[in-house]
Amino acid sequence: MKKILKEFKEFISKGNVIDMAIGVVVGTAFSKIVTSLVNDVIMPLVGIVIGGLDFTSLSIKVKDSEILYGSFIQNIVDFLIIAACIFTVVKIMNKFKKPKVEEPKTVETPEDIKLLTEIRDLLKKETNKK
Repeated sequence: MKKILKEFKEFISKGNVIDMAIGVVVGTAFSKIVTSLVNDVIMPLVGIVIGGLDFTSLSIKVKDSEILYGSFIQNIVDFLIIAACIFTVVKIMNKFKKPKVEEPKTVETPEDIKLLTEIRDLLKKETNKK
């Protein structure tokens, strides 16, 4: 049990988990703002443009069930606006990131290759002396 608690503590103390938690909280708050924008501003304007139609009231009654497709349309608009905002924020953040410059990797020459190179050089010297 102590081992599990220790591992859990290590997991929680990592920066990624805390960053993710902050992202979820901010994302939830942002989602409420976008939902309000869609429900209170955009959809009423769309309703006015297409003849005073209120999307939230759109539904189909099938026997005892009611299919609320107007609410579904609003949720699609919510999703598209959130996706567009996230896309824009990521694009802006990527512009501020410095491109990573990769260091050229130096490969250590194996000992046998070094030895063969030395032998070759010695042989060249011997043949040049003659």
